Amino acid sequence: MRNQTVARRYAVAIFSLAKEAGDVEETGRSLQVAYDALERNDDAQRFFVSPVIDRAQKAKVLGAALDGKINDIVMNALLLLVRKRREALLEPIVQAFHELALEDKGKEPLEIVTARSLAPGELDELVARLSRIHQTTFEVKARVDPTVLGGIRITMGDRRIDGTVAGRLAELAQKLFTQN
Repeated sequence: MRNQTVARRYAVAIFSLAKEAGDVEETGRSLQVAYDALERNDDAQRFFVSPVIDRAQKAKVLGAALDGKINDIVMNALLLLVRKRREALLEPIVQAFHELALEDKGKEPLEIVTARSLAPGELDELVARLSRIHQTTFEVKARVDPTVLGGIRITMGDRRIDGTVAGRLAELAQKLFTQN
């Protein structure tokens, strides 16, 4: 919990700088580029979070690897994380930044998971209905997950509606175990 609080503070600071510069979209993109570059490669990820590697060496390598690929706000934030030995906070910072950017646009995150891809009309109708019910607009992320077997799982911020077959089976199993 404490790390989430610290990460949120960094994200708020980064967001404030980006907002002041009128560069929220680019900063969000740069944060994602930096995160992807460091997280998708195991060696880069180990290098970035290793407490054994000298901070100056990390800063030099980061500068060389990400120069021109990310904006100055993100580069300075990464260097600050290295200087403070808080490299492990990058993922929650990126998540918190994206939440702040959505909130600034007046939108909420909406994730829709189905066993098969929905037709564009079905997805649009579902999002429109949810927007009317909850009186908000959504940033929609739809994905297909064959493990849900059938049905739909909707996640809106911290609320979840699980109408999947896998979810119902898990609920049934939970009931069976708690009755004994």
